[in-house]
Amino acid sequence: MKQNPTSIEKAIHVLLAFDQRHPNWGVRRLSEHLGFSAATVQRILKTFKDYHLVDQNPVTRQYRLGAAFYHFIQTLQQSYPITRVAPEFMRHLSRKTGETVHLNVIEGENRVCIDSVEANHPLKASMTVGSRSPLYAGASSKCLLAFSDPVFRESYLEKTTLSPVTANTIVEVEKLRVELARIRRNGYAESLAERNPGLGSLSAPIFNHQGSVLAALSLAIPEIRYRDLSHRKLCLEEILATARRISRSMGFRKVEEDT
Repeated sequence: MKQNPTSIEKAIHVLLAFDQRHPNWGVRRLSEHLGFSAATVQRILKTFKDYHLVDQNPVTRQYRLGAAFYHFIQTLQQSYPITRVAPEFMRHLSRKTGETVHLNVIEGENRVCIDSVEANHPLKASMTVGSRSPLYAGASSKCLLAFSDPVFRESYLEKTTLSPVTANTIVEVEKLRVELARIRRNGYAESLAERNPGLGSLSAPIFNHQGSVLAALSLAIPEIRYRDLSHRKLCLEEILATARRISRSMGFRKVEEDT
């Protein structure tokens, strides 16, 4: 954050403070977190509340994101053409594997989930639309980074500090380079507890008509089922086949030579 942010920049910082780790904020705590005066934060939140961008709990007096954001979800998803094609394939994949399926893209220097189909299973993993993670942690992130433009990939590796998300996160650049090369050779990425303890994941790339990576299709699998080799084999076969079908639907014709 720059030293003297404008009023609009302060408002943006207040809004962006609401995330999965901090879904609720009180005025004092938020002002300390951002380094703004309590009066400034209160004024911004009051304006947001008037436009339903935030709601306030009448008991705790804390704020959370408001219902106005539901207005943007469909518009946001429609900005990615793949979200009009992928859902049917994702539902089928979830039925075949019994696992949660999610669709991810690169946004800036992060992985962001743009669609998700939750498993119909008592023990399941969840993936919230809009959730983010660094591009080096987890199967979906590594898949996107591995198949991204080489110039972008090298630039990212050179300037990014690899901080551990969990004890299993790869934090050495050369080790990550080796992992990304392996992913490109194999055609998919895998991870276990790199981003969330107790959670495994498989991820396959989806390509557009130009052969560029468009998204990563991923399965979130509780560790107990991820360690079941026959189940993991089934999941891998199904996700690779589904990613190929979606790529075909997005105009990627080279895939036909491989099937």
